Formats: sequence, C-alpha cells, structure tokens
Amino acid sequence: MERIRQVAVVIPVHNEEQLLSGALAAVREAADVLQSHRPDVGASILVALDSCIDGSAAVTAQMAAEDRRISSLQVTFRSVGGSRRAGNRAALLASYGQGLPYASPQLWLANTDADSSVPGHWLLRQVELADWGADAVLGTVEPDPAGTESELLRRWHARHRLGEDHAHVHGANLGVRASAYALAGGFPRLRSHEDRMLVDRLRKNGAALWPTDTIRVRTSGRTEARAPQGFGTYLLSLAREPAALNN
Repeated sequence: MERIRQVAVVIPVHNEEQLLSGALAAVREAADVLQSHRPDVGASILVALDSCIDGSAAVTAQMAAEDRRISSLQVTFRSVGGSRRAGNRAALLASYGQGLPYASPQLWLANTDADSSVPGHWLLRQVELADWGADAVLGTVEPDPAGTESELLRRWHARHRLGEDHAHVHGANLGVRASAYALAGGFPRLRSHEDRMLVDRLRKNGAALWPTDTIRVRTSGRTEARAPQGFGTYLLSLAREPAALNN
C-alpha cells in the first residue's frame, strides 16, 4: 500500500458564520499536528461555500489570509452532497497540479462539517491508518455538550455505544483514499445520506474500511436541521420522544 503524501480536508458550508471559525481553527490545529509529526505529508483545507447569504465567506477569507493552506470554493447546490462532491473534486484537481496523479492512492481526502470540531490528532491518526492499509476511515461523532440540552445528550449517549469496529457513518468524520473515492464514483449529489451511499459503494468495491472511535468529533447538538434526514433531524426526533421510551 502506498504511503500518503498529501491530505486535503474538505468542509461543506451553508450559512455557518457562527460555528465556522471554530471548525476551521480545529482543522488548522489538526493540520499543524500532522505536519509536526509527518513533515513529509502536505496538508490543505478547502471550504465549499454553498449558497451562503451570511458571513461564512468573510470568515473563510479572514482565516485564509492567516493560513495559506485554506482556500474556498463557491457553489450553488443547496445540497451537502453536491457541495461535498464539488469540494472533493476541487481537492483532486489541486493535488494533480501539485504533482500527484489525479485520484492518486497517495492523496487522502478528509471530510468534516462546519458545525463540528475535530480532535488535534484527527489527521495524523487517519494517515497512520491509511499507511497501515485503510482505504477509508469511518470516525465517530458525539453532540457537543456545550451546546446540547442535557436530557437530549443523555438520551443520545444511552442509544450510542461508541467503540472500535462501530457501525456508524458520518460525513463529519470520514476519510478516504483518493483512488478508492474515484473508483466509487465520489459523493452522490444528495441532500442527505451522501456519506452512507459513498461508504456502501466503497464496501461493494472491496475497499478496506476502518471504523474507529480514536478520532471522535464533536458536532453541534442543534435540532434545527440543515440537511433533511441529517444529524439535526435525528436529534430532533430523539428530543421529541416520550420520556418513557428513553428510560
């Protein structure tokens, strides 16, 4: 298995000015940790701004001015699948311009969300697993306690036992080798479940999937869903369940 030479982080954004700076700061720290331990691996961060009418573009521009690894892409899909797909395609094209073959097995595509905070070792661990043979790393998420109502948080943890070899798929914590990503056809242009469909395609192609809880991401506990049938929608349904069902 070829070792990773370049990591591209892709973050789809739709009107996330309040949370985006925190998400970008966490990804920047993860890129710093990666390059401190693996100076042979390059890192870039691409923000796919999808139909934003708030200050998300300004937040991105300010942070890009501070960190040359950050760039942005303007799209108008109003779809997390569409913006994820466009962002990953742009990352593939950028790596080609940097000397890697298009969809190279040496390029790693790391995906997260604008309302999420990745841990400091997020990228380093993914590269380690990729170098051990993983074609995709499926990480876990948990609602951020700082922004989640306590009863809802209790209900969520009662339903989710996180550990190695888990069965969850989250676009907010998903990494994939570029060659495997391209073979699977990339993220579909769906408004939800684009992450699950990609992983289903990877599995059918015989890709080596590595589910892990070692890089758990904290994501917003808001119940105002940005994607139909997404994480926020699930949290809302959990919050509305009668108390008796959650004892």
